[in-house]
Amino acid sequence: MNLKDYITVVEDWPSEGIKFKDITTLMDNGTAFKYAVDQIVEYANEKEIDLVVGPEARGFIIGCPVSYSMEVGFAPVRKEGKLPRETIKVDYGLEYGEDILTIHKDAIKPGQRVLITDDLLATGGTIEATINLVEQLGGKVVGCAFLIELTYLNGRDKLDGYDVLTLMQY
Repeated sequence: MNLKDYITVVEDWPSEGIKFKDITTLMDNGTAFKYAVDQIVEYANEKEIDLVVGPEARGFIIGCPVSYSMEVGFAPVRKEGKLPRETIKVDYGLEYGEDILTIHKDAIKPGQRVLITDDLLATGGTIEATINLVEQLGGKVVGCAFLIELTYLNGRDKLDGYDVLTLMQY
């Protein structure tokens, strides 16, 4: 199945010159969405993961069905102030500023094998920050899985040394 057939490219959104890759048209098609999730599950099975971690919000969309299919837990990574219990945090750079990501302090047990999921690998900053959080808690990142990689933004460079799966590249 060619998953690119289910991605809608929206010209000039959210600003002029951007060709936004809309995954909602993939999610609208149950067969295509299941196929994409199954590809990530197959990859994750080889990694013998204990836990899936995903940054908000689209990392949840990908990670939750993967964790459900594998019968392992899911730990959300959220912006500061969104998680109700004690958290750890990391600052990370955005294109025009900085932000903070957090995870519950008890979300990962030392030594757990973690798969990080998200919809898109762009500049790599969000995933680099997510890896930092997992490793602060003693987790071992054994893979990172994405629906889409924007290769021209070189995000994979920030994930050097980590195993990366992308289902589509632009």
